[in-house]
Amino acid sequence: MRAIAVALVIVYHLFPGWVFAGGFVGVDVFFVISGFLITSLLLVEHRAAGRIDLRAFWTRRARRLAPALLLVVTVCASVAWLVGGDVLARMGAQILGAVTFSYNWVSIAGGSDYFAATSPELFRNLWSLAVEEQFYVLWPVVLPLLLLVRSRVVRVAVVLLAAGASAAWMAQVIGGGDLTRAYFGTDTHAFGILIGVALALVLRAALAEPPSWMLRRRATTLVGSAGVVALAALLVVAALPAADSAATFPGAMLAASLLTAVVITAATWPGAPLGRCLDVAPLRWVGDRSYGLYLWHWPVLVLLAATSGATPAEVPLTIAVVTLVVTVVAAELSYRLWETPVRRRGFRGAARAAWGALRGSPQRRLRAVAAAGALLLMLGGTTAAIAAAPAETSAESAVRAGIDALNDAQGTQPDATPTADPLPVPTPVPTPVGGTEITAVGDSVMLASAPALVDRFPGIQVDAAVSRSMYAGPGILEQLASAGQLRRYVVVALGTNGAIDRATLDEIERIVGPDRELVVVNAHAPRDWIAGVNSELQTFAADYPTVELADWSGAIGAHEDLLAGDRIHPESAGGRIFADTVGAAVDTAQKDRLDRQYALDLRSYELNRRLLGSN
Repeated sequence: MRAIAVALVIVYHLFPGWVFAGGFVGVDVFFVISGFLITSLLLVEHRAAGRIDLRAFWTRRARRLAPALLLVVTVCASVAWLVGGDVLARMGAQILGAVTFSYNWVSIAGGSDYFAATSPELFRNLWSLAVEEQFYVLWPVVLPLLLLVRSRVVRVAVVLLAAGASAAWMAQVIGGGDLTRAYFGTDTHAFGILIGVALALVLRAALAEPPSWMLRRRATTLVGSAGVVALAALLVVAALPAADSAATFPGAMLAASLLTAVVITAATWPGAPLGRCLDVAPLRWVGDRSYGLYLWHWPVLVLLAATSGATPAEVPLTIAVVTLVVTVVAAELSYRLWETPVRRRGFRGAARAAWGALRGSPQRRLRAVAAAGALLLMLGGTTAAIAAAPAETSAESAVRAGIDALNDAQGTQPDATPTADPLPVPTPVPTPVGGTEITAVGDSVMLASAPALVDRFPGIQVDAAVSRSMYAGPGILEQLASAGQLRRYVVVALGTNGAIDRATLDEIERIVGPDRELVVVNAHAPRDWIAGVNSELQTFAADYPTVELADWSGAIGAHEDLLAGDRIHPESAGGRIFADTVGAAVDTAQKDRLDRQYALDLRSYELNRRLLGSN
């Protein structure tokens, strides 16, 4: 099951958009397994000794987790220092979160987003390790208190109520729009671990002394069949794409957790064949190394993507395959040469063995010196990476500059949101459109371009935010229109963060109305939905005479060097191209409006002329 879990996560990261579009639920599979195994071990110890040796438990966990983690952090941080750029962003905070097993809360405090590609955090995947380690610290203390309750049914009920409360809390948080808090929070994402705990409480006693009905062939066949169906359903859930709603958070993840519990039950059932099927050599090999595979795959992907000019969300197939190969090799070497010796001998035993190698044969001494030198180099590289780390990525800097420009503009403009100007005298010759005639609604691309927009159109009204999609457009425009703040020229740039549909565009056009001109800006990003977004916008603009298309994708396509490292957000010069593209579309929209008005006036003039002539 660990092999299946890590495979789902790796495929999700390395091959986005492929069959397992929701493969991140593999983390929830890990959580259920951890809750089940750790609770089972603690119950066995408590039954045998009457107590839980906390020091021994935490020492075993440290031997299991720390060696591979420290190796991954030092090696990848050192390589990041050599690569430079955005992969170094907030390196100090990342390493602090990694080594203290608090990465999830560090990410929440820093505003990181697991599902965003604008910030290639090197150790983003360590959030789940932090959640598990926090469980390892707290649960051995809490479990003896729970065991004071005599009724097994009450024990299980308490744990399941806690799991339900965690899932409900995640749904509540996601309803407020905070995806990062909902996904990374230990409290909001504890339900998988707690389901594993409840399963251990139920099965531990039953499996120790299975009653006769559990050994009957009919029961074994029924449970085994349920396990196979649950495993197939788990793969189906992993194939479902994520939605920023309770349907996924916690819906899909809760479903994956419950299905995993069914599979574990079937795999551990006395005489059931599913356990033997899952214990085949290839799955056992991957399962034994699943921890290392999980640790290595994401930082390796980020580093290789950075060196190739790609982003982790949209890497070429060759980079994905190379990442997989490097991950497997690194995990195997770490498992054999580093993790296993420490786990068997302990930290002191491993240190004594290393010291003994320095006093051994010349060959052993040479290997020990080489290993010590490599360790010093990695520690030095990690220190250099922390020292050289920027506070934010180039994309975040571009967005920050946009926010500052808007704040400055609001402070200096006497009236940034005036009511609509009276119609100018109709003429077929357009005059320059002023910023006080333009309302712009957009996402973080517009936000990064805000300095150039404010410079080109003083007084422009800009309403832009990070991670905003086209589906937010109607509500924002409706609110502006109701407040009398929607100006004559409305610019909408909301195509970056997901697919769009015609109904939403038609609703935007209805709100803007026939007395205003709508400019829609197409999108440019290394995402598989962008082509569909731009095609839909082009068709939409062609169907309405009052809609103009601003071709941002075409304008910036030949100048991608003017984008930030994520190849999405424009830096200063790229922002000027965005503003020029919008300006050209606004000028065209104005000319079309004046031409239409001129044609109406001309017809009216001809009609009046004929009427006067007939009199």
